[in-house]
Amino acid sequence: MIHTARLLLRGLAEDDLDDLVALDADPQVMFFVTGGVPEFQPSDLPHLIAGGYWAAVERAGGRFVGWFHLRPSAPGDLELGYRLRRDVWGRGYATEGSLALIDHAFTDIGAGRVVAETMVAHTASRRVMEKAGMVQSRHFRADWPYQIPGDEAGDVEYAITREQWARRPARSGPARGPVRPDPGSRPGGCGPRAPDAPSPLNRRATSPSRPRTGGGR
Repeated sequence: MIHTARLLLRGLAEDDLDDLVALDADPQVMFFVTGGVPEFQPSDLPHLIAGGYWAAVERAGGRFVGWFHLRPSAPGDLELGYRLRRDVWGRGYATEGSLALIDHAFTDIGAGRVVAETMVAHTASRRVMEKAGMVQSRHFRADWPYQIPGDEAGDVEYAITREQWARRPARSGPARGPVRPDPGSRPGGCGPRAPDAPSPLNRRATSPSRPRTGGGR
């Protein structure tokens, strides 16, 4: 469990089912994922609980506002992603949660690198990654299951290494509170995704969702 200034990040639970369904039911939230088509199915929940997904809850009032994930990618890498309710876009939650999970990845899990992916056209999510200290590491094209306006420009990967993270200027105030072991955080270390916990969502679905209000959410 991780506390930031405004958020509580905890492992997803069965009680989050209705909130997850509602999150994916918003076409604007899903625009840069599926073109607006809902993707989450109730049968996906056990895989998300086991697969490094964190519920994001407002500390003031306890409202579910979305999810983050931090899960093994390539050996030594952890992949960062998030999806937030549209009514909290523009508040900086995506950056706040990402900073906390990046700290967690290097301080508590021992990651060598944290990566995230999004569309070239998704400039708002790219700004969030940059505000979290990540830099563009590659441009690529992939055969996604949904065709979305802007696909022709391809996708980008952003990354931050342990060395880059260690050199970051100190932030004013704590980025997060104490961390307690959480089943969603995969504290056992880095490496390929466990075969017993595959992601039920397409890979683009794990990248940041669409912040129409721009950066600084």
